[in-house]
Amino acid sequence: MREARTGEVEVRLPEGEVRRVPRGTTLLSLAEALGRSDALVARVNGRLTDLRAPLTEDAAVEFLTFADAEGREVYWHSSAHLLAQAVKELFPHARLAIGPPIAEGFYYDIDIGRPFTPEDLERIEARMRELAARDQPIERIELPRDEAIALYTRAGERYKLELLDDIPDARVSFYRQDGFLDMCRGPHLPSTGRIKAIKLLSTSGAYWRGDERRPQLARIYGVTFPDEAQLEAHLRLLEEAKRRDHRRLGPQLELFLFHETAPGIPYWLPRGLKVLHTLIDFWRAEHEARGYQEIRAPLINRRELYEISGHWEHYREHMFIADMGEGEVYALKPMNCPNAMVVFQSRTRSYRDLPLRLADTDILHRYERSGTLTGLLRVRGFVQDDAHIFLTEEQIADEFRELFALTERFYAIFGLAYHFRLSTRPPDFIGDPAVWDRAEAELRQILEASGRPFTVAPEGVFYGPKIDILMRDSLNREWQMGTLQLDFQLPRRFGLRYSAPDGSERTPVVIHRVIYGSLERFVGILIEHFAGALPLWLAPEQVRVLSIADRHAPYAREVAQRLRAQGLRVQVDDTNERIAYKIRQAQVMKVPYMLVVGDREVETGQVAVRHRETGDLGPMDVDAFARRALEEASAPLRGTSS
Repeated sequence: MREARTGEVEVRLPEGEVRRVPRGTTLLSLAEALGRSDALVARVNGRLTDLRAPLTEDAAVEFLTFADAEGREVYWHSSAHLLAQAVKELFPHARLAIGPPIAEGFYYDIDIGRPFTPEDLERIEARMRELAARDQPIERIELPRDEAIALYTRAGERYKLELLDDIPDARVSFYRQDGFLDMCRGPHLPSTGRIKAIKLLSTSGAYWRGDERRPQLARIYGVTFPDEAQLEAHLRLLEEAKRRDHRRLGPQLELFLFHETAPGIPYWLPRGLKVLHTLIDFWRAEHEARGYQEIRAPLINRRELYEISGHWEHYREHMFIADMGEGEVYALKPMNCPNAMVVFQSRTRSYRDLPLRLADTDILHRYERSGTLTGLLRVRGFVQDDAHIFLTEEQIADEFRELFALTERFYAIFGLAYHFRLSTRPPDFIGDPAVWDRAEAELRQILEASGRPFTVAPEGVFYGPKIDILMRDSLNREWQMGTLQLDFQLPRRFGLRYSAPDGSERTPVVIHRVIYGSLERFVGILIEHFAGALPLWLAPEQVRVLSIADRHAPYAREVAQRLRAQGLRVQVDDTNERIAYKIRQAQVMKVPYMLVVGDREVETGQVAVRHRETGDLGPMDVDAFARRALEEASAPLRGTSS
């Protein structure tokens, strides 16, 4: 009743502050009254809202800035619209497709009948600056669906019309700025003038909707910031990222290669396979010490297995399928969980067997669109450090505490910062919603009890909620790595049972979990994190012995053999090249230690030690060097049996 009399609404701000403002006050006016000139968008009662929206009821309001992830997303989404407006002004015949924000900026897919040139990008960028300087209001409007269709039909916007077909709403939202109109749910910035520092980065081809059978569009990538200093810092970071790009370093360091005969599936070269095996050996030792049992299962299975698990219905488009005729349809396995269910089901189980921890590193295959393949980071064939833990509901909390400790063990070794994300029910979930509610509540309680920071997003897999491990690398980029999934559904679908203490038959719960995630992806990220200079314990070649002249080659080979016998990975460079060239080549290959041998070393039985970063370390006894190197290599791995 007080609202009706006064025409005011109550605004609850963070930190408990409460204000009363006239009904209809815009969020932009409120932000200005509060001195929040940095506000880009607001969260109103938990929902992101344009600053130009009026306040019509009591609300909890939080203003977001460029420092907030959601604020940056809105900033870059509006920048994508600005890019589209600039293109339409310069190329009126252009047909627009989609322009979303991405992790580090934005892009827009556009059809102008040809690729964009560097000169085009310069013109578009200049026009974007002009449009931003006009500081035009960005306004949300809604049109009836038939008017939206008529609008895009007249404009010949075939891609927008196709997108419109997928929108069931009777009214469709658009955003308008300076006469330019684009279909979008929003929210957006209040005006174009908020966009200050602008840089268009590159252009590439992109198939419409990622389908190589559809038209190829021209994609323009860009990034914007509130000031030039932030943009310059970002551009320096991009240059550093190029220097560290695993797609360049991998072949250069002879770790892996890709070939057109198997797109998206890496060839592991001897040096790269050594890295992969070293990671798996460490994983295996850690898991055996914690009671895991390793299994191996068929890589190809009949479709019936995936029909039981639900993958045939929910994941079939990402599977490699072979129809052998006569009703025999097989698929390369895209994940290990259905096979783990078969292993559990293979004999009678008791509560005394639980938790039963089954681990494997089988090769998986998933069909990814060709346009989405990105070196080792997005592949079609990969290895996961997988495990499936069968347990009772009473054991869930304790098991997750163990998994948190295991996660810390793995990520601390590489100096990788990480946090968790609780991924809840997706739209295509299977099973009883009440079971989902219980599982999500269980995971939330476990995370809250752990004291570790976490975020929440509706990105769970179709059979259960999960805790994702989000890692930050040395360039401050965030990657989703491992995942810890709680599953009440698959055990029921496979009819799994164990005998309880009272003699009854019960269904176990399953935790699906990976720590590295995809080994291919993990290696790709490690290459970039360390700029190719992997730590000594992981380096494929730990030591290279360099002979100064041909007469020193026998001693170089003798030193190498002595070091190999003590467990070090050693190569010899006894080629007929100058020693400076040999040292430079070893440094290019990121070899941690170089041992130079000449007349003096042959005479004294020593080696001249060089480190790839600190340079000359002076002469050293061979066995003394071996002890030093082995100590350095083993230091991160101590505690394996914990």
